[in-house]
Amino acid sequence: MTTTAPEHTGTATARHDTRTRLGRRNTAVLVAFTAATNLADGVMKMALPLLAAQLTGSPAQVTAVSLTLTLPWLLIALHIGVLVDRFDRRRLLWTANGMRVAAMAWLTVTALDGGVALAVLFAAGAILGVADVAASTSASALVPAAVPPAGRERANAWMVGAETVGQEFAGPFVGGLLLAAGTGLALGVTGASYALAALALLLLVGRFRPAAPAPDTAPASVNSRIAEGVRFLWNDRLLRTLSLIVAVLSAVWGAWLALMPLYAQQAMGLGSREYGILLSALGVGGLAGALTVTWVNRVLGARRAMFADLIGTIAMVALPALTTSLWAVAAGAFLGGMGGTLWSVNARTLTQRRVPDEMLGRYGAASRLFNFGAMPLGAALVGLLAELCGMRLAFGLFAAATAVTPVLFIRNVPSPSGQSTASGVV
Repeated sequence: MTTTAPEHTGTATARHDTRTRLGRRNTAVLVAFTAATNLADGVMKMALPLLAAQLTGSPAQVTAVSLTLTLPWLLIALHIGVLVDRFDRRRLLWTANGMRVAAMAWLTVTALDGGVALAVLFAAGAILGVADVAASTSASALVPAAVPPAGRERANAWMVGAETVGQEFAGPFVGGLLLAAGTGLALGVTGASYALAALALLLLVGRFRPAAPAPDTAPASVNSRIAEGVRFLWNDRLLRTLSLIVAVLSAVWGAWLALMPLYAQQAMGLGSREYGILLSALGVGGLAGALTVTWVNRVLGARRAMFADLIGTIAMVALPALTTSLWAVAAGAFLGGMGGTLWSVNARTLTQRRVPDEMLGRYGAASRLFNFGAMPLGAALVGLLAELCGMRLAFGLFAAATAVTPVLFIRNVPSPSGQSTASGVV
């Protein structure tokens, strides 16, 4: 008996080391995939409207081209969630990137063959938008199977950081350089980025098909499976609270991004250079959050780090109501960007622990519906409020609405000593 214990201990240690090593490898692959695809996404979010503007002077048509990239989140996200909970998630990522490569190849060939038509931009944008929904939902649901629990915070932090850099910094910058060199080159390089990202998924190690339902489970329709995912989110007090808070925060972000260009020009008197500094503060804050989230969590704890985001978002939207100082408003944008990353990383880690594997796709899709659905509502509402009562008061009203979120958070998100800690809440 005394000789088997060390053997069992050694075997367990070896298995733990193997899981840790594979988890680090999978993390590197997922971060590389996220970086490549978000860089390409950032290029296309800048390139498609610019190409449309070269074909038409209609603001509605140019805006509609941009809308094709985001509208699928409102139209099909819940249905994509059902697919993610039914099929192999790595294969869904391959499928999504295959759609991206096909769309980019079509655009590239069309551009080299005499110019891209507006109808082609609409169709390609819709394909890229659907692929983005499938890829984002699948990648988020795949993390628990690819990375052990101890490494998920780091994996989520690096993935969020890659998203921020690709979408906010590198993507638009690289897109501008590529388009200046030639439309065909820009589209071809972007398509190659999607293709290389798909190839990187070959290096993932593990099983990525969701848990199968019990043998005696009756077949369910797509709508009933969607309803099951929405009920799961709504019946869980913690997840419901977080989703409602995210809806408020997303509406605030939509309002800030929609109104700030006009406010910066008319109220703050900023030129293009100063406005670039203001927007950069938002992105730099997001990147700072990704780089420091592990340290912040160690010092404050995940719950307090998420609470800090609420305070940062209040500052982001309240400061324009109080002052027209560039540096004060930029400081608020930095806090909002940093807090947003702290929230995203910790919320992903929390839900990956709390949500069953067979529900990750549907939960993620429903949660993102709160997120992406609230942003255009916030943008529309702030425009109406600004027309009725002025821009500064509109920012102030959104700040007052955001001030409700800390109360909801404190009342419904347990502290580390609460009962839900055992479930991995904080």
